[in-house]
Amino acid sequence: MNRAKLRLIGAAASISIGALGLVACGGPEAATDGKVDGAGKTLNVLVGANAQHGEKYKVWQAHIAEEFKKSTGADVEFETFASASDELSKIQTSVVSGQGPDVYSVGTTFVPTAYSTDAFVKFDDQQWDKVGGRDRFVPATLGISGPDEKNEVGVPFLSRPFVLAYNTELFEKAGLGKPAETWDGLLEQAKKLTGGSTYGFATGYADNYSPWKFIWTMANQAGNPLVDGDKARLEDPAVLKAYETYFGWLTKDKVVNPAAAGWNDSQAAADFAAGKSAMMLMTTANAKPTFDSSAIKGKYAFTTMPTVPPGQSTAPSGGNAVTSIISGDDLVIAEYSENQDLAAAYIKLVTSEDEQLHYHKTFGDLPANAAAAKKVADADAALAPMIESAKQAKSTPFTGAWGDIQLALTNIVAQARPALANGGVSQSAIEAALAQAQKDAQASLDRAAASK
Repeated sequence: MNRAKLRLIGAAASISIGALGLVACGGPEAATDGKVDGAGKTLNVLVGANAQHGEKYKVWQAHIAEEFKKSTGADVEFETFASASDELSKIQTSVVSGQGPDVYSVGTTFVPTAYSTDAFVKFDDQQWDKVGGRDRFVPATLGISGPDEKNEVGVPFLSRPFVLAYNTELFEKAGLGKPAETWDGLLEQAKKLTGGSTYGFATGYADNYSPWKFIWTMANQAGNPLVDGDKARLEDPAVLKAYETYFGWLTKDKVVNPAAAGWNDSQAAADFAAGKSAMMLMTTANAKPTFDSSAIKGKYAFTTMPTVPPGQSTAPSGGNAVTSIISGDDLVIAEYSENQDLAAAYIKLVTSEDEQLHYHKTFGDLPANAAAAKKVADADAALAPMIESAKQAKSTPFTGAWGDIQLALTNIVAQARPALANGGVSQSAIEAALAQAQKDAQASLDRAAASK
């Protein structure tokens, strides 16, 4: 492994290369006739904890372990991470020590970080064949698998494009049609829908994964991609406007339940499902099972998120009418794994058409498997906005620094939560937080540049 590459992984910058011994740790076990003999072996897989469907997730893991045992003779052990910072820490620790999970299921925005470490398997034609072929996947889901088609490490597992859910009954009572396509128009609708114990928006300010996505979306719509080459652009009026808008819904406009300062997205979704909020912002297909088993069944619909930035009535010149990041989970295989063929067999199993349909039926996430995705789209017209959002989705900057940058953006929200719960966050406080985030982001980008 390249020592400079290791500097990309934030806190692990000072590690000793001598401690790694990554690639030298054994080679892939033999595979015969496309089948892998894993008798007596155990494959370790790192996945994100499923806070919304915890018990169902345990059942799914047991099912996959049973199917994997049938096909390979090997066992599967799952390890979980609970937040984005925990996810990054797990990657850092394993890369530095040269031991840990064989397979990682990571959020799509962490694929660039994984790629930059040189510690995960690059997929050539032979490797793609082992997991069922590159053409088994929805093309859009491959958009963040690597910097280009010849340098891919991430295998799409799930597609999770962001959309907006709205209560059609509350909209009709308020004399409103569909949700507006501008953030300002959506806010005006939220004000009309707020009254008594009902609020216009549901969102989770304490969620571990979502807050930065609002800032990224609004800034991109205004023409600022946050990273321009090797330069961070966080101290920018469009980013300040995005934070002021996001915080203002809670503190100034009062269209969000005050309790949302301490909510995660699952709690926000529960509030929407109870009919107490008219719109659930930045939600995904995996909320559909919750909504369909709640009081709002048959009384809600999905649509794409606004594409015009706050303060604008039309899309500005140079802006990007983006509705979502390329969102979902990718699977990566550690170079140090001594179970390379077993790892590929696991990925082939969980990305198969049958297992992808099973996962969608259980959790709602859209399949990355193209055949399964077509069946899902053909069977449920309500998912059409998500298919459209996926088409308009844009990749976050493909740099090893991005993991640090998105955590810096989220940290601004985390630091503001006490003030959000007590009335508001001043412009000067946001500017000071952005100045620090800019400094941290640029330092990460400089490390990335130095490693090239």
